[in-house]
Amino acid sequence: MKLHAFVAMPFGIKRDSEGNTIDFNRVYAELIKPSLEAAGLDVFRADEEQRAGDIRTDMFQELLIADLVVADLTLPSPNVWYELGVRHALRARGVVILCGGQVTTAFDLYTDRKLRYGIRDGGPDPATLPDDIQQLGDMVRATMESWHGRKISPVYQLLPNLQEPDWKSLRIGEVREFWERHDAREDRIALACRAGHIGDVLVLADEAPISAFRAEAWFRAGEALRKAGQFDFALEQLERGLEVEPANLQGLREKGMCLQRLAIAHVPGYSLDRAREHYRNVLERYPADAETWALLGRVDRDAWVAAWRQPGKTPEQMRDEAAYEDALLRAAIDSYANGYRRNPSHYYSGINALTLMHLYSDLARDARYDREMAIMTCAVRFGAECETNESLLFWSLATLGDLEVLAGTPDSVRAAYKEAIARNDKDWLNLDSCRAQLLLLKDLAFQTENVEAGIAAFDRAMQRLTEPEAKWQPRQVFLFSGHMIDAPGRASPRFPAEKESVAAQKIAEALDQLGAGPDGLALTQGACGGDLLFTEACLQRGVKVHWLQPFREADFIRKSVLQGGETWRKRYLDAKARLALPVRSAPQELGEPPPHTNPYERCNLWLLYTALASGVDKVRFVCLWNGGGGDGPGGTAHMYREVKRRTGRVYWLDTRILW
Repeated sequence: MKLHAFVAMPFGIKRDSEGNTIDFNRVYAELIKPSLEAAGLDVFRADEEQRAGDIRTDMFQELLIADLVVADLTLPSPNVWYELGVRHALRARGVVILCGGQVTTAFDLYTDRKLRYGIRDGGPDPATLPDDIQQLGDMVRATMESWHGRKISPVYQLLPNLQEPDWKSLRIGEVREFWERHDAREDRIALACRAGHIGDVLVLADEAPISAFRAEAWFRAGEALRKAGQFDFALEQLERGLEVEPANLQGLREKGMCLQRLAIAHVPGYSLDRAREHYRNVLERYPADAETWALLGRVDRDAWVAAWRQPGKTPEQMRDEAAYEDALLRAAIDSYANGYRRNPSHYYSGINALTLMHLYSDLARDARYDREMAIMTCAVRFGAECETNESLLFWSLATLGDLEVLAGTPDSVRAAYKEAIARNDKDWLNLDSCRAQLLLLKDLAFQTENVEAGIAAFDRAMQRLTEPEAKWQPRQVFLFSGHMIDAPGRASPRFPAEKESVAAQKIAEALDQLGAGPDGLALTQGACGGDLLFTEACLQRGVKVHWLQPFREADFIRKSVLQGGETWRKRYLDAKARLALPVRSAPQELGEPPPHTNPYERCNLWLLYTALASGVDKVRFVCLWNGGGGDGPGGTAHMYREVKRRTGRVYWLDTRILW
């Protein structure tokens, strides 16, 4: 989707101070709109809204959420100046000012850059119009590219501590259709996240009408990808969101978690130092955020654990190494303790700081934390006991169990953890997370009897449960796009029916060369010709095939299967019966496409995003293509460009050579 621009300007024919008439509708139609559209923006002017209602509601909504506001100050129009003032009060950036004829010398905007355009015979001057269009487009592009640079609004320049309002909290009720569409998109994103359909989320993010909505969806997609273990692709989505909202705290936290996981996985270019630096930068902006302090503590703790917890070492050796790395341990203690001091209700930070303090005392035989431990023990207990959020009760009770490990008895440990387990005895992963912390303490021979009692409690609970099966992950993802079989009488043959066997053989050879088998996933649409030949070849090799289609299935069959005749319909239905997953159609899963969206291009991106969500390095694109454009937008040429830009792993079966 394009970025969104709102134009604040006079409407209709007006007179300037010298009595000359100017047709501002012409200025809009001949200069402003074409220039903004050429710069890649979707353009709106308040008088273009056709529905009944107060035009001011649309105006206020646009001034709040538009990616860019263009203000024409040719006349001393109170309405336009008022709208510009509202924008300057709501947003620090995203304003372009232009004037016809003489440039305004208003004091408050004296230093602002303004574009002067030519006026002649009541409209844009034909002699300067091409240059004016070009210059306005250049200014718009420069403004959008420098979005996070200097603040344009004089309000935010003079009040540097002023914070922009949250756009969702200022929702205007009368603009009902706009927010109903937003809420419907949000519901679809939430459903897609729960179902693990991350490709859906990425398409819905691209289709959001303004950057703020897209950023929100990119953050959601990044979180879902991080939870799915796709940390590099998650980081890409989070970076996209942070380009729009660089101060978004949740996005910044998620970015840090991805950096940390990539460092732990020893991915080149990533290190715990990089994750640590990121969190420290976040804390410069949000010094009181306990969660970020806790995430920094996790990085510090991971660095300490990595220094001593190595395969083949005895408990004595691990204790010795853990004690030797006391500086790393103290860094982790400081981070967790800083978070807890800033928010004493954040008992997660407190129990982690307290546990590490006890470990330090035990390993280093150093009493420096004794006084703080005595105070913090009571405070953490109080905070955990005060938890009222039902979804967090397991963790609060588990925290009480952790406190008993530190200073209680095996019986008190067992009793406390049983209380926690009773609140959450069906979630194997949560139980395993608590048990993993106890195993860490066991490696260091810390409070052995208490730790063993805790492990036994969790073991007994987990024996009643079945370990959740890891979600199946393909070793490779085969993405396909290719020509449909030619309809009878096609003027310029592209995939003649007599070439079907040649295409089928080459597709099969490509899959064999790529090692396609039961551990692979294949994605395509299912059209007659290349798609179905690819599907049949994948099914023969045990590859799990999934069809994503641009239209509801009945419409897709009519448009993309039946042109090859009834034989292809039968092959389609036979293949469908053997698919690993149900057919998914874009209108049903993603909603109807936004205006001016090509359904074929939309489906191409849907297929590509779905493939990438399984791992960028896994994607292999096979295309059956003559290298030219299609019969319309969204064909194999579009998919080829997108895949080439994203992965570079393209296996092109060039029909100009094959035929």
